[in-house]
Amino acid sequence: MYSRILIANRGEIACRIIRTCKKLGIESVAVFSEADRESLHARMADVAICIGPPESSRSYLHIPSIISAAEIADVEAIHPGYGFLAENGHFADVCRSLDIDFIGPTSNAMAKMADKAGARALAKTTGVPVLPGSDGIVPDEEEAQRLAHEIGYPVIIKATAGGGGRGIRIAHNDASLRSGMVQARSEAEAAFGDGAVYLEKFLQNPRHIEIQVLCDEHGNIVHLGERDCSIQRRHQKLLEESPSPVLDKYTRRAMGEAAIKLCQACGYTNAGTIEFLFEKGQFYFMEMNTRIQVEHPVTEEVVRVGKNEELDLIEEQIRVASGEKLRFRQKDIRFEGHAIECRINAEDPDRNFSPFPGVVKLYVAPRHDNVRVDSFIYSGYRIPPNYDSMIGKVIVRGKDRAEAIARADRALSEMVVDGIKTTIPFHIKLLRNVNFVNNNYDINFIDQNFL
Repeated sequence: MYSRILIANRGEIACRIIRTCKKLGIESVAVFSEADRESLHARMADVAICIGPPESSRSYLHIPSIISAAEIADVEAIHPGYGFLAENGHFADVCRSLDIDFIGPTSNAMAKMADKAGARALAKTTGVPVLPGSDGIVPDEEEAQRLAHEIGYPVIIKATAGGGGRGIRIAHNDASLRSGMVQARSEAEAAFGDGAVYLEKFLQNPRHIEIQVLCDEHGNIVHLGERDCSIQRRHQKLLEESPSPVLDKYTRRAMGEAAIKLCQACGYTNAGTIEFLFEKGQFYFMEMNTRIQVEHPVTEEVVRVGKNEELDLIEEQIRVASGEKLRFRQKDIRFEGHAIECRINAEDPDRNFSPFPGVVKLYVAPRHDNVRVDSFIYSGYRIPPNYDSMIGKVIVRGKDRAEAIARADRALSEMVVDGIKTTIPFHIKLLRNVNFVNNNYDINFIDQNFL
């Protein structure tokens, strides 16, 4: 086990990792930009080192600065969290070349799954269901049109690199296909430096369901159930729940087995997530996230291992990276109750969810049994405008879905964040929406009911 870890991130995930380090008796080293000098993660850590100005490109994304901090602090490992450098294979290789463990998968596994067209091909070869689509990258509009006629409209054009909803267009006819190809390529080139795209059949009303996996360096792999992430806006998740209320036990088992097959095929280690689309009783591989997810607490709340032991995915990541074997097998994993996570953003829902940085005049978190708040704000804290607008997550657990919804509603109703606009009122409306309560939703739900 390590004695000192650097966290190459900020915000709630940095605080989350620091708490697990403290639990394990590991010294934590935080890095922070000048904009984050007063951030909670910098205050919580045993050591805090400034790595540059507010711009991410000159601080949290600047590998030389992070490596310098790691060498100054003499750490044994680096945890990248999510976002920033978490899925950067070059960063992982730089760490390992300097005998600093990267708490995540190998760069080779990352590369296999980062190329979405390649990952799709691997899934198909492995026997994991995929949507009808192109075999690899589509070279030009003529080939795209030929494939679209073969598959049948509508189709979705996807960038093979990157994520976050960029480089994606939906085409319903030849004209929108041609314009969509140009737009998706241009957007992907600007965002990721790679304008390559591929084509798939577009599902009109699917659910977005993902499987959490955990793999060690000794060939042991487990899946930890699913999360339903269908409540989203512009491909950005807003609320997640587990278990998914649309899966039966047979589909759930098949999805878990498919996720394990993919991990075996790409030689995956550490924590990851296999994402699927689900419609009309059938699931299809979409992509893999080779890191810890924002919504990992949802899984932690419903999974029990061994003799009713609670799960800490960050702890398991650290143990696996240090060379330990997984401490449990698939037969040791049980699922209890229902969990819901609401992502709280500093945004104004009444103004098209525009970012709303500023000073938090008063912050009061809800405190109840089975309610967890992962956040990094405090009364008097100034939220900088330089980064993602998420300021925290409210995670609740109930014996069933109805109780979880009720507890989430109560927790959010008691939460106070004065001085800025947040998405708390939006989430309360969502939790009270009759269609959501009745499990009548898909990935189009927010557009159809709130926008």
